[in-house]
Amino acid sequence: MKTSEPPIIVSQKFTPSIETVWKAITEASQMRQWFFDNIPDFKAEVGFQTQFNVKAPSRDFMHLWTVTEVIPQQKLVYNWKYEDLPGDSFVTFELTTDNNETQLTLTTTIVEDFPDEIPEFARESCVGGWNYFIKEQLINFLKN
Repeated sequence: MKTSEPPIIVSQKFTPSIETVWKAITEASQMRQWFFDNIPDFKAEVGFQTQFNVKAPSRDFMHLWTVTEVIPQQKLVYNWKYEDLPGDSFVTFELTTDNNETQLTLTTTIVEDFPDEIPEFARESCVGGWNYFIKEQLINFLKN
């Protein structure tokens, strides 16, 4: 993922209310059910920081997140990077209502290039990951 590439954008409509979708993306107990099961804690508060490890076949990825912007039930932004690896990004979740449906638009913006030699940092991998989390995992979680 490079700063020279366009942001990654994934959009999805949901039938649950904006309040329900907001809770799914901001409450740690719910995030663990569709996102990462080892998120230790999460608060939709500017300045909140968390870290957790994700083991991949090639290496461990210690995720470092810092919440940078919160507009309740509208927008959540956090800085997303990895311990001891170059690369830096911002992930933005934006919620709107359209015809009694909740529209979630996720945008990943790269602000410092991630290493080319790590396959998980390829653009296709990131796009695939976000499609999996939003269009499969979150959809299935919100159906239950």
